Amino acid sequence: MSGRFVRSSKYRHVFGRSTRKEQCYDNLRISRNAWDTNLVKVNPKHLAVNWEAGGGGAFAVVPLEERGKLPERIPLFRGHTAVVLDTDWNPFDDDLIASGSDDGKVFLWRVPENFTVRPDVDADDIQDIAPVGKLAGHPKKIGHVLFNPAAENVLATASGDYTVKIWDIEAGAAKLTLNVGDIVQSQSWSANGSLLVTTSRDKKLRIWDVRQERPAHETNGHSGAKNSRTVWLGERDRIATTGFSKMSDRQLALWDIRAVREPINGFKTLDSISGVCMPFWDEGTSCLYLAGRGDGNIRYFELENDKFEFLSEYKSADPQRGVAFMPKRGVNMHENEVTRAFKTVNDGYIEPVSFIVPRRSENFQDDIYPPTFGLTPAMSPSEWFAGKEAIPPKISMASLFDGEGLKEVSGVQEKPTGTIDAPAPKPAEPEPVAPKAAPKVVAEPTPAPAPSMKEQGASMAAMVSKFADDEEVEEPVDDASSFEEVPKPTERPTRSAAAESSSPRVSSPLRPKEPEPEVKPQSPVVAATPSSPASESNVQISAVDKEIEDIKNMLAQQARVIADQTSQIQKLTSEMESLKSKLN
Repeated sequence: MSGRFVRSSKYRHVFGRSTRKEQCYDNLRISRNAWDTNLVKVNPKHLAVNWEAGGGGAFAVVPLEERGKLPERIPLFRGHTAVVLDTDWNPFDDDLIASGSDDGKVFLWRVPENFTVRPDVDADDIQDIAPVGKLAGHPKKIGHVLFNPAAENVLATASGDYTVKIWDIEAGAAKLTLNVGDIVQSQSWSANGSLLVTTSRDKKLRIWDVRQERPAHETNGHSGAKNSRTVWLGERDRIATTGFSKMSDRQLALWDIRAVREPINGFKTLDSISGVCMPFWDEGTSCLYLAGRGDGNIRYFELENDKFEFLSEYKSADPQRGVAFMPKRGVNMHENEVTRAFKTVNDGYIEPVSFIVPRRSENFQDDIYPPTFGLTPAMSPSEWFAGKEAIPPKISMASLFDGEGLKEVSGVQEKPTGTIDAPAPKPAEPEPVAPKAAPKVVAEPTPAPAPSMKEQGASMAAMVSKFADDEEVEEPVDDASSFEEVPKPTERPTRSAAAESSSPRVSSPLRPKEPEPEVKPQSPVVAATPSSPASESNVQISAVDKEIEDIKNMLAQQARVIADQTSQIQKLTSEMESLKSKLN
């Protein structure tokens, strides 16, 4: 068995599926400017593309449903006097986008209602879109724009004047300035929007306490001369960076924000290709995607035990200069798509690439679609500038799968990103799960010596014996199969039409007020009948059922822990055998 151990993962068979040319976005004139940005940004409604335009700067917005070959003349978002270098969609408003340009200006744009790139008018009568807001304060080019992921209408802009300004776009003013001291090459917000990480031309990695306008940590990053990139790993206190060694080898590194002197496990060499690696983090699957700028491949890793485990690589003969990844709420769950990339090809068209978990089941896969962020911010701009920290509320992916719109779930957003002043790092803990109906929890005494796994299993088996039933235990799936069998998901109660609610809309001065539908208050149904012996027996039966369900859940959790430990033992055994063979 030595050398045949395979790490268990739900995502080790994820594959990238390309799109036929006629289903791509063709006849584009993608910007050929040499500035190092992603060129493309996407949300569940629109695709934004930096445009190769003469006489100033512009970018195009393409509705996602309008695939195929675009007309020669389309309406552009035009207003800058120099080339557009970067754009970013507002995470809480799918129709609001910010752009930064070589002219030192930041413009805000609103996609018109029913916008199309194929208007039913003559080509000479097509009207370009004008900006709805302007932010002026940088004297040099704006290379990067990035909205805060937790606070509404807070924008970070990095400029050639060696600063990053933090804007309140409702007030139209820069409230904070971070003096980086060199050209910023990339930036990324923490999940609660309180910290910002930057990489710069001076090869420094800085984690900024933004509202204090100072770097909380600063260390040496990748030592190579070429650009480096960074991405915050969701709600974790971890950061990933890509860059180059002194020998121009591409590298990947994982950092703990509380101890950033050196990367965890050092710098990992990827290959010797010269193009910059663009990192993208998928919080729902804990996977990191690396898209090479100038090559056609996208490799992906799973983060486990503070280590990036290589999963696979999407290979293509068509090189990309820009890539964007779809937010989780925009993926196609009916095809088990966990994420979707949009890559530029030959500066002429954009090809969607779907990353799919190959499963046979057509039901909702709750294990690969945990709750994700929706359209509701955690706080207003004034609250954020006053020092508030919070994670935005999350939505149920199951409600999107069932076509019920955005349904917020409770109990999963109370996990802010670890702060800089926190104590020494603790081992990674499992993600909190949205609490179900409050079960009856029996407190267990904690003796000084921790019980072994076998003792815990025996004690729980004794508890279960009182309520034993005749259900069969499912056999584990053979790991040799390239497809994974999925246990049948639990049935969700059917929602009535009155219980369904529309997608939440975020109020903003940049959006005209929309009339909200009048909702009639519903009085809760209160049982007025006194308790009877029959009802008391039903309550006792339901309590027993809950206890049985709790015991089953505990057993399942212990079984998973035992399986994980068994896998680790097998791996260690195989490593010892290989070492023995080498020594002999």
